[in-house]
Amino acid sequence: MTKAGALRLLPHTLLALATPAFAHPSHATGFAGGMLHPMTGIDHLLAMLMVGLWSGLCLGRYRWTGPAAFVTFMLAGFTYGAAGGALPIAEGIILASLIGLSGLLIFQVKLPVAASAGLIGLFAIGHGFAHGSAMHGSGHDYAFATGLITTTILLHATGIGLSRFAGRRIGQATGLFATVTAAALMWPA
Repeated sequence: MTKAGALRLLPHTLLALATPAFAHPSHATGFAGGMLHPMTGIDHLLAMLMVGLWSGLCLGRYRWTGPAAFVTFMLAGFTYGAAGGALPIAEGIILASLIGLSGLLIFQVKLPVAASAGLIGLFAIGHGFAHGSAMHGSGHDYAFATGLITTTILLHATGIGLSRFAGRRIGQATGLFATVTAAALMWPA
């Protein structure tokens, strides 16, 4: 297949991979459930990879600031959700994270480090809250959170690694993929 042919198939492939009805499949409990969960929802997987990619491409020597902010604020959101707190805009924040990170990657936007950490932290609160609220009252909150953090760090590191080896094109391609995925997630099922 030619490069042009592959590019023509890309949007169709991306739409086929999007899982709007299953953006948040049921949560397994415990450490293993926490480790597996980011891999079961395309929204979570993409957001975590994009944080690493964007941090690696645009934050220079501060590339670990983005992942550190994400993990810290994700844990705060998780704790609030697991305690029974309310955040009715959590799904909107998750969707905004896909759209926002996509734009940052596609256009290779370089923000000041503090602004980058704040924006990533905001996105992470929504992701953390969604996980924590699903675990509310299950008794498996801490084990799940530990597994979730472990996989999140691994996905961030993968994104940073990809940015170092594959460069800007992988960031832009991932941003485009996430844009199509976000559109599919917004489409009524």
